[in-house]
Amino acid sequence: MAEDLDKAIRRIWQPAPFIGAIALWSVSVLAPLAAWADGDAPAPPASGGKETVCDDRKDDDGDGMTDCADADCAAAPRCKPGQGDERSDDACSDWVDNDGDGAVDCDDADCEANGIQVCRGSWKGPHEGSGAKGQVGSDEELPDLGNGQTVEDLIGKGGDKDGERNDEVCSDGVDNDRDGKADCADFGCRFDPSVTVCRGNPGMRFSVVAGISQAYHLKSYKLGDDKMDTEFSRIQLRSFGPMPMIQDSFYLLSLRAEKTPRLTFAMFQMPIGNHGTYLNINSGGGGLSAALITSVAKQLLLDPAYYVYSAFEQGNGASVEMGGTAMDGKIGWRAFVAGGAGRSSGNVGGRYFTYDNTNYTYAGGAQAVFNIIGTLSRFDTPFLYTTVPTTLGLALGVKYDQRSQERFVGINGGGTFRSGRLVIMAENYSKQEFEFDSFQTAYVVQVGFLAIPRVLLLAADFGEYLPGEMKNPPAKLETDLLRQLAERQWRAAAHVYLVRNIGLLSLVYVDRTVANSKVGLPANQERNLRLEAQYRF
Repeated sequence: MAEDLDKAIRRIWQPAPFIGAIALWSVSVLAPLAAWADGDAPAPPASGGKETVCDDRKDDDGDGMTDCADADCAAAPRCKPGQGDERSDDACSDWVDNDGDGAVDCDDADCEANGIQVCRGSWKGPHEGSGAKGQVGSDEELPDLGNGQTVEDLIGKGGDKDGERNDEVCSDGVDNDRDGKADCADFGCRFDPSVTVCRGNPGMRFSVVAGISQAYHLKSYKLGDDKMDTEFSRIQLRSFGPMPMIQDSFYLLSLRAEKTPRLTFAMFQMPIGNHGTYLNINSGGGGLSAALITSVAKQLLLDPAYYVYSAFEQGNGASVEMGGTAMDGKIGWRAFVAGGAGRSSGNVGGRYFTYDNTNYTYAGGAQAVFNIIGTLSRFDTPFLYTTVPTTLGLALGVKYDQRSQERFVGINGGGTFRSGRLVIMAENYSKQEFEFDSFQTAYVVQVGFLAIPRVLLLAADFGEYLPGEMKNPPAKLETDLLRQLAERQWRAAAHVYLVRNIGLLSLVYVDRTVANSKVGLPANQERNLRLEAQYRF
């Protein structure tokens, strides 16, 4: 009875921590009484004793703490973390951080795997019972795992016939191998890692950002004067979340479904070890700056300041990145290598632009983030909806980049300050180009002020791109060299939150001056006013 009470308390703990805490406090009184009532256990020892055996699943000293949960066992070899996996009922209920990842027993996501029962509390859900479609067997049907075994090793054992191991037969409502268990009740469907229809949803999300725009072009060198325009200006579809069965992982697929639908960014990130280091494989769009790969819902002036990035962040076909933290999170770091042109109108894969390329395109670089106050992430949103605590972070990165016509070293630096209703961001990108011997730089400063929390956000930015003179110009300008023209731009915006932070009405004014590609002619000017209704969820 005492062991049953201990097991019941462990089940309560996961779904209801508050109730579980009370129950654990009470066990010091109830467990000894229950054992005495059973007549199969000795009376609890006198107060002041110690937990002498740390792996017998008993509260030897009667203080309410069993085995490795008792401070008396802190130095016991059995209770040391990092000695195995957290992937069985035994390992998920022994009060030990078996895999050394900082999460103990039911706090570890590994203990949510199929076949592990001790962390499921009193909720039975679709994983109990037998035979019905979408269900699996009860606790009694699952044999004990041997040393070093995983649940995959149970397929074909214990009355299970190995005949259901794919998504099709695992969702047809038929007991295909005639072992008495159909679909997700069958061990093959439950435990074969290639079967996906019987897995729980690990928290995958789907996101939409869309906007309808009414523009009034006060002056446009492309459209002429006084032009009106109405359009469904943006629609971004994103799928993101953890990858199944990989703890602390993340994936992202971002699609722009506009005039030319295209998959703009793909990312898959997995942890390395237990200290926050990660491996990231992505589609090559994110170098030193994250401005071109973050969601359009995070653009403070609705669009990035393209003049800061177009000459410096030109995209690759694919990239591999490693990163992590140091000095207790005060410094974040990342390093990457990338290859391939990635020049397909922003699309993942393929080439849309055809050039007489003389160089294989690749890049490699590293970046450090210094968290002076609080913690800064390159994917933080500048849209303030409510007041925020003070954060100050600086980022500095360097890369070597070889393009179809260029070779250069680029340096990117920036900072973000957030406090209360205010956010200030600044970024500079500079490069020394070797093929044509030119120095180029660009910068932007953006400010946001939450005038009325949950109602009105004001924003503005100013910046320039200064291409510098080519001392050794090419015989023919191609690729992005055609667009490397001096530019100056300032913008102002008012964002009104209509439905929480999901529905947004924005009024944006843009004043832009771009040098004329024909020498001696005046610069081109563009001024427009834009009203955009946007929803994002």
